[in-house]
Amino acid sequence: MAAAGSKKVNLFGLNRVQMRALFADMGEAAYRADQIMGWIYRRGVDDFEAMTNVSKDLRQRMQARFDIFHPELLAEQISTDGTRKWVLKLDGGNAIETVFIPEANRGTLCISSQVGCAMDCSFCSTAQQGFSRNLTAAEIVAQVWFAAKTLGGDFQNERVISNVVFMGMGEPLANYAQTLVAISILQDDFGFGLSKRRVTVSTSGLVPFMDRLRSDCDTALAVSLHAPNDELRNKLVPINRKYPIAELMDACRRYTSGKDRKMHIVYEYVMLDGVNDHPDHARQLAKLLAGMPAKVNLIPFNPFPEAQYKRSKADAIARFAEILKQKDILVTTRRTRGDDIDAACGQLVGRVQNKQKQRLRDLGVKVEIGSAASNGR
Repeated sequence: MAAAGSKKVNLFGLNRVQMRALFADMGEAAYRADQIMGWIYRRGVDDFEAMTNVSKDLRQRMQARFDIFHPELLAEQISTDGTRKWVLKLDGGNAIETVFIPEANRGTLCISSQVGCAMDCSFCSTAQQGFSRNLTAAEIVAQVWFAAKTLGGDFQNERVISNVVFMGMGEPLANYAQTLVAISILQDDFGFGLSKRRVTVSTSGLVPFMDRLRSDCDTALAVSLHAPNDELRNKLVPINRKYPIAELMDACRRYTSGKDRKMHIVYEYVMLDGVNDHPDHARQLAKLLAGMPAKVNLIPFNPFPEAQYKRSKADAIARFAEILKQKDILVTTRRTRGDDIDAACGQLVGRVQNKQKQRLRDLGVKVEIGSAASNGR
């Protein structure tokens, strides 16, 4: 692994189309790029000399032109429930947090897509940190690479990490181009080889980019809903003022339409005591999702310093879930994991330097667009 200040091209974070273009410039056949991609992502190798099925001459030329650089570990915390949180160092003094949640039948990795977040959701600790910058595709997939190396196993045989969710720091669709490249690497047979249903992108509701995601790739989607009406959602999720619930629901219907879209959308709903947990809210939510392929994930609020909310009481959450079930809505209540190390949903903060003062309060949404063609989709 070379130094961050090197002027060499970093192979980390390049998808198959991008990798093949680089090797074509070297006069190499396309399969050489596939081989190198497999070494990096399927075998976890970041040393060109260890790529033994590649000629010595090509290894030397790669060494001269390329790097395989990824963020370094700053800190690790392990919860009493087995959840692990890593703080990864980025340039400029920034840091992001990545969380691994082990379960009996799966291992879920929660990754970040931005340093901080500009969405300004009032119940989220990450949003209170402000926003610094988007992550590169290399910085996004490096979290998966690092976790796989740390946990052991690989992406060919023993899958310690079975699911990857874009539910860490940031709004993935506000960093669209880099998120798309990262997804293509996660799903590529020469990348991490995860199926389309094992990669989930979460969004607070950037409607135009939900439509673009539907066209550009096939991946599972989670929507941070948190309220069943515009008046309440405007307060909790400010992006709703730009893309209100009716527009959001239309986008969700479009996302699940078509013969290749036989999957439900997961609607995330954080449970805030006395705010959005009334029985009438549950009935409104059931009416909103009626007839749609939907699953509601109720998330008990996870407190953070200076938070203005409290977690809904257990009986209120149970009552809310029962009303949804009676209306034939598929519902689960997320078990809080990692809250003793501030690794639970809504608690990730990382280290956000050079914060932009502007948030979403002015309804301006800054996104990195980029064409689908340039991302290899």
